[in-house]
Amino acid sequence: MTGNPMPQVEFVVRTIAQTAVANEKYFGDLDAVVGDGDFGYSLARGFEVVLADWDTFDRADVATFLRKIAVVITSKIGGTSGPLWGTAFLRAATAATAQPQLDGATVVAMLRAAAEGIQARGNASLGDKTLLDALVPATDEMARQLELGSDAQTMVRAAATVARTSADATARLEARRGRASYTGERSIGSVDPGATAVAVIIEALADAWPTTF
Repeated sequence: MTGNPMPQVEFVVRTIAQTAVANEKYFGDLDAVVGDGDFGYSLARGFEVVLADWDTFDRADVATFLRKIAVVITSKIGGTSGPLWGTAFLRAATAATAQPQLDGATVVAMLRAAAEGIQARGNASLGDKTLLDALVPATDEMARQLELGSDAQTMVRAAATVARTSADATARLEARRGRASYTGERSIGSVDPGATAVAVIIEALADAWPTTF
């Protein structure tokens, strides 16, 4: 990202919000398999507020904007998802602080910070069958593409492919965090809704990524 990074950041956040709202039933159905089924509903309600309040957020800089989004998400998304997704945005904002431009390296750093925040807040690790199992591999792929000199569109598309493969692979895992962990081995055979949400969101970003960025 070069020049004013705000349009790109707005595009990403808005796409995340719209995708969460559009997939409310799908994410909820996935969560209902071994969870309490409220994941899709909670995520959609929070991001609906983000979209409704879109024009009111302070856009002084990227970090300020993301912090405002984090506050809404934390307070409006119910259950455990609010603190986790809110922490992700907050940590990403911190990583973006004092960065005049958001180049590929900064974006990767923001995603790594978000993942670390989720890991700390949820006391989760890779392999615990959470959204980390899609987010971390997708971020690693973006870092790999950055080293290859790929453009932004190629990076996002490659990350989407890895996120989808990784999310689908969570079906082989036993849940160790969240309500699904109470079901023990019965959680094996179904994908993690959070990891799938990450895949769907990155796929939406890849599909809609403007060629002008």
